[in-house]
This record gives sequence, C-alpha cells and structure tokens, in this order.
Amino acid sequence: MKTAAVIVTHNSQAVLSRCLAALAAQTAPPVLTALIDSGSEDSGYMRARCQQPGFIVRCAENIGFSRANNIGWQAVRSEAEAVLFLNPDAFPAPESLELACAFLAANPAVGCVGGRLLGFDAASGQPTGLLDSTGVFRNWHGRWHDRDQGRPDCGQRSQREEVPAVCGAFLLARRTALEQTALPGGAVFDPAFFLYKEDIELCLRLRRAGWKIVYLPEVLAHHCRGWQQNRKAMPAWLRLTAARNEALLYRRHPSPYMLWAVLKYAAVRWLRI
Repeated sequence: MKTAAVIVTHNSQAVLSRCLAALAAQTAPPVLTALIDSGSEDSGYMRARCQQPGFIVRCAENIGFSRANNIGWQAVRSEAEAVLFLNPDAFPAPESLELACAFLAANPAVGCVGGRLLGFDAASGQPTGLLDSTGVFRNWHGRWHDRDQGRPDCGQRSQREEVPAVCGAFLLARRTALEQTALPGGAVFDPAFFLYKEDIELCLRLRRAGWKIVYLPEVLAHHCRGWQQNRKAMPAWLRLTAARNEALLYRRHPSPYMLWAVLKYAAVRWLRI
C-alpha cells in the first residue's frame, strides 16, 4: 500500500529532525512527505527540505493545525492509498508504518488506525517509560482523553481493538475513507478546530460513515507531550481553545454531553480553571 505523510510544524525546529529521521528509517517509508509550516517565528529550519526529493514544503501564516493538515492532504492525496498524519514531535519505530499499512490493506472496513504511543522527553532525548496514548476514549461525564496517558508502560493493552478514536500524533487513514467523509471544499479536518480535538472529530465522522477505527499495539511511536505533564503550565489561551473545541465537537456530533462541555468552557473562561 503506497503511503504519503503530512507533518504540520509550528516552531518545531527542536524535534523535526528526529521525526524526519524516524520517517526515513521506516522499513516501508512514505513515497511523499508534505511539510506544512503554520506560522513559525522563523521557518528557516524548513529550507533544507525544500529541494530534497520526496518532499513538498509549504509555509503559511499561523492558520491552525486543521487547515495546515488540509493543505498537506491536498498536496499528497493523489500519490498514495493511505496518508499518515504525523506530529513533528512523534517518532515512529522502524516497522510501524509498514505494520499499519499491512493491517489497512488486509482490513478494507477499517478507515484509520493508530498505534501505541509512548512518552518521550524532548529535553533529555530519552523515553519517559510512560504511556502517552492507547486510543482516545470518552469518560462517563463526556470528557475525551488519551487512554493510559501518564501510566507506566508495563506491556498492557497488548491486543488489537476497535476504539472510538485515535490520537492525531500518529494517525494513518485510508484515502478512500477520507475522500468519502471529506467536508465541503475537500477538507478532511474540520477547519473550525484551530487546535485540539480535530483528530476526534475526524474519527467520529469516519465512524458515522461506517468505517472502523482500530488501535494496533504493535505499531509504536514515541511522542513528546510537553504541557500535559503540568496543566497549570499550559497557557490560558490554549486551555480555552481546548475547552471551546470540546463544546464545538458536541455541536458537530450532538450529544447530551454538550452540557458538560459548556460548563467546562464557562469554568475555563470565567473561573480560569
């Protein structure tokens, strides 16, 4: 199965080289990689890739993660049967892309897959020994979260399983599924989501169209998570964006959980929680 990759960057010079090295080391590397910079203060770190074979480089204003991914999708969609949306701070293990593609090829009812994401400390350049995500789930009161995030990696969640959503740090999607569920104008990620929850919205749209979303424990990638280690260190505007997008998610996919999302947004906006 021919694959292409889309990587959206924003001031990502500290991690991008490691990400691209991991991509180049894949046993079945992508035939084309689109690097889309969304408003880096200095995008000079992208220049080295501009003339490199197999890369498409685009620089834009800070248009947000969804819009930038959509630019990448349009640039690579005709070149591959599946597209890997990969964060610049995610570093897949050498066989991850090949394993994920093989599963997609063998399971035509599956629209996208995600893997077992492991924590990585960018400052030390070392794995944390903690899990980052084993799929994205919704808890009893409506909050979406990465399952097992922050827990010690003891080999749990070792079985393949269908899940509600997967983390967009490593999300491999079938082209035909993306084309079938694309929004007006051909967008695969809802451009109303500037940052956060756009991966969940895409997965919910795929599931609504009848596609399965699957977690593959054999597909491994390390992922830096930054502020997640300390929510209080997260800038207020990012907390507000995350809360707003949770409410927007329930507008797009109506649910009684909207009440919780609205209360959370109000608490973040006016109580500064």
